[in-house]
Amino acid sequence: MSDGGEKQESAFRRAVDLLGLRRSVVAVLAVVLLVDLGERMGERFLPIYLYALGGGALSVGLLSGLDTLLSALYSFPGGYLSDRIGCKRALMLFNCVAIVGFLIVVLFPSWKAVIAGAVLFISWSAISAPAMLTLIARVLPQSKRTMGVSMHSLIRRVPRAVGPLLGGALIGVLGEQLGMRVAFSVAAVMATIALPVQHVLIKEERPACGLGADKGPLTSHPVTLLRRMSKPLRSLLVSDILIRFCGHIPAAFVVIWSMKVIQHPVSAMQFGLLTSIEMVTAILVYIPVAYFADRSAKKPFILVSFLFFTLFPLVLLFAHSFWVLLPVFILRGMKEFGEPTRKALILDLAPEEQKASVFGAYYLIRDLIVSLASFGGAFLWMISPTVNLLSAFFFGILGTMWFAARGKDV
Repeated sequence: MSDGGEKQESAFRRAVDLLGLRRSVVAVLAVVLLVDLGERMGERFLPIYLYALGGGALSVGLLSGLDTLLSALYSFPGGYLSDRIGCKRALMLFNCVAIVGFLIVVLFPSWKAVIAGAVLFISWSAISAPAMLTLIARVLPQSKRTMGVSMHSLIRRVPRAVGPLLGGALIGVLGEQLGMRVAFSVAAVMATIALPVQHVLIKEERPACGLGADKGPLTSHPVTLLRRMSKPLRSLLVSDILIRFCGHIPAAFVVIWSMKVIQHPVSAMQFGLLTSIEMVTAILVYIPVAYFADRSAKKPFILVSFLFFTLFPLVLLFAHSFWVLLPVFILRGMKEFGEPTRKALILDLAPEEQKASVFGAYYLIRDLIVSLASFGGAFLWMISPTVNLLSAFFFGILGTMWFAARGKDV
């Protein structure tokens, strides 16, 4: 091999090592690309689709509330199954469930059927996250853990950037109803392709992805797992709940605000572009933040992220055209500044023998409570969009102040 070839190979190996790209990690990232890209082509436009099928504001609030509630309910069994049957088998099972949900939306053009199908696919990220992140935590050393989690978060944002553009284009060409059914048809195909990718690339595991098989019976009760959480992890949980109230109160109505309410509404294609800009912004900050967070305290990065969460609903209130929405969505992308760092901190603080279960229990407790914000957001919106957005801003202030005062590093 020539000197130039050796240098290129050496540079490639350094890049692979820097980014934590082990075989199983690459498999996880490939699955995220396939399943999330299909889902995100239609998921962001589901509120508009519900309106087109005859649903109203309450159906949108129901969808948003179910998303948060199911994220909670799915996270814990997702984590427990990952510890019990292994991450590989759990991920393949979760993909099959999502495929069924996509097909329901395609075959039954009714807003009630859309809600039913969404029950199976809309929280795929939540049910699969404990398995994926625990797999990353097992494969990588602690000094690379934030980078590994950041790569997972970065790759998740690629479909979120590209998917809405493709979905917006389909709606623009085929209309709201046919465009959405085609988008979810593509989602079902891509999730199906992900199954052999998982089977081939993810290595076979021992009886449990965690260490429960060697350490005795796994704890399966969320309250017991809550007690096993350290005080710093419980403090993070409280601040995270408040911040998620800030994010979830207006979440489902951002597309309606942008396309229906403001003085100069944007088109579906423009909203897809805004979403893509949001995701690109998040992607650009992930790797540099992960590099420094692995080498220093995690709290400052998480605190900055909470500040961006807090500011978004306030500045959105004053955005009434595409060109004003543009910097607002860049700000929304910046809220991901410390999100991988927060997930890595959860894994650092979780007991070694049940990381997936504790991670799932954390999200179960968080999202069960936060689902109230998603359901309540619809009623606040019916009072006034201004009331909705200012209420979100208030909870963001509380969450940021709590973490600033009580948050701890490892």
